[in-house]
Amino acid sequence: MCEQTVRRKFAMATSPDDTNELLERASGGDAKALGALFMRHQDRLRRMVDLRMDRRLRGRLDPSDVLQETFLEFTRSLADYLRRPELPFYVWLWMITGRKLQTLHRRHLGAQVRDAHRDVSLFHGALPQASSECLAAQLLGRNTTPSEAAGRAELQIRVQDALNSMDPIDREILSLRHFELLSNLEAAHVLGLSESAASNRFMRALKRLKKILIDVSGMGVDA
Repeated sequence: MCEQTVRRKFAMATSPDDTNELLERASGGDAKALGALFMRHQDRLRRMVDLRMDRRLRGRLDPSDVLQETFLEFTRSLADYLRRPELPFYVWLWMITGRKLQTLHRRHLGAQVRDAHRDVSLFHGALPQASSECLAAQLLGRNTTPSEAAGRAELQIRVQDALNSMDPIDREILSLRHFELLSNLEAAHVLGLSESAASNRFMRALKRLKKILIDVSGMGVDA
């Protein structure tokens, strides 16, 4: 079996069954399959952008702008990926999205963009961190009456501070698994960990998060 065939089988084996069929069709030049393949993963990618976009860009840039640029890169690069698929398909797509978001940060913020050393090294490259502010908002929910707004704002700050006290990799694996809905295998590839190490780290981080939320607000979080 030639190396190219082995690599393509890797891409198929590490993707959901519905993605497998679309990858096969897209590799044969089916334009409809190409669009459907991206649409199949668009919601998860949007969650990723929502959590990682610099707050200074909100109102100036929409997640749809990032996804549009991601789609263009995806259509240009899919054939190359299928020739040498070194990552599961969705991880590859996630990485493209992260790089596009990083480029947009630099384009719009210039010298104001966060230093690269403050971003987390994800698969040998610095990509925007999951925002503690966004993670806290996700944990607290967004339904707040005007009378509750001040208390919620104070609680969110406390949750953000607690999240910022966590190890950056623990925050990342919580974001990847719990909020961005990556599988354990996908998160392991993103963070450069073995599957068992990623699973163990996620469970420890989840327990820490539950304790933080109970200490701060009496909340809990479902695994």
